[in-house]
Amino acid sequence: MKAYLIRRTLNLIPTLLLVSLIVFAVVRILPGDPVYTLAAVEDGNEIDQVLYDRLVKEYGLDKPIAQQYAEWLFGVLKGDWGSSLFNRMPTFDQITDRLGFTLQLSILAWVSSILIGVPLGIVAALKRNKVPDVAATTFAMAGVALPNFWLGLLLIIVFGVWLGWVPVGGYTPFNVSPFGYIQTMILPTLTLGTALAATLQRQTRSAMLEVLNEDYVRTARSKGLQPRTVVWRHALKNALIPVVTVSSLQLGTLMGGTVITESVFALPGIGRFIVDSIIEQDYNNFQMGMLVITLGVLIANFVADLIYGFLDPRIRFR
Repeated sequence: MKAYLIRRTLNLIPTLLLVSLIVFAVVRILPGDPVYTLAAVEDGNEIDQVLYDRLVKEYGLDKPIAQQYAEWLFGVLKGDWGSSLFNRMPTFDQITDRLGFTLQLSILAWVSSILIGVPLGIVAALKRNKVPDVAATTFAMAGVALPNFWLGLLLIIVFGVWLGWVPVGGYTPFNVSPFGYIQTMILPTLTLGTALAATLQRQTRSAMLEVLNEDYVRTARSKGLQPRTVVWRHALKNALIPVVTVSSLQLGTLMGGTVITESVFALPGIGRFIVDSIIEQDYNNFQMGMLVITLGVLIANFVADLIYGFLDPRIRFR
C-alpha cells in the first residue's frame, strides 16, 4: 500500500507538467496583447511606447517563449507564483482568497448530488419499470441534458426574479449571515449538483440491478432475511463501487465546472477568477488558476482509488 501511494503521488508530476506546458502555450497564442492595454493612452488608440517597452522587459515577454516557460516553472517550484499583470497583487493571495469558496461550492454540490442521486437510483432499481422508476429516469435524462448555464439562468429567473425568494447574484459569508449564506448558495449548489445527481442516479440504478441478480443476494433472500437487510447489508455496498468511481471523478471535475456557474451567479471563486483572467489576458493568474484546478482533479482521482480498497477487500494495491 505504501509503495502504491508513493507511485501514484509521483504520477501526478508529469501530468501537472504537461498541463502547465499546454496552458502556457495556449494563453500566448490567444489574440491580443495585455501590455498594449496597460500602455494605452487615454483615447485607447495609441500607446506610450516607452512604457510599453519597459513593461515588456519587466515581465520578461521579450524573451523566447521556451525561456519564459522555464523561468515561470522554476519560480512556481520555488513557491513564487508571481503577480497579476494588472493589479500587481500576488497571484497566490488572490487564489487562496477564492479557493475556499470554490471548495465550499464544490463540496455542497457533490454532497447534494449524492443525497439526491443515490436514493433515487436505489428506488428506481427496487421499483423497476414502475412509476418511481419512470420518474427517476425522467429526472436523470433531464438533468444530463440541461446545460449548467441554462439551468442556472432558469433558476435565477424563477426563484430570484419571479418569486423573489433568493438574491439573483452575489455572496454572503456564513459568519456574516447564516441565512444569507444559504440564500446565496442554494441555487449554485442545485445548478452544479443536478447534472451530477442525474449521472449518479443512472449509475446507481444500473449497479443495483446487476447486484440484485447475483447469487449471494438470492441466497440471502432464501434464508428469510428482511428485504431491507438484503438491500442495505448485502447489495448496496458492492453496488457502490462503480458509484464511488463516478462520484469521486465528479468531485474533481466540479472545480472545473464552477467556472460557468460562478460567472452566472457572480460568485467570488476560482472559476470566475479564471474567466476574468482570460478576458483580461492576465497570463500569470490564468496559468496558476488552471494548475490549481488540475491539481484538484488529480487529488480527487487519487482519493477515489483509496476508497476502492475500503469498499471491496478483494482490491489490493501491489
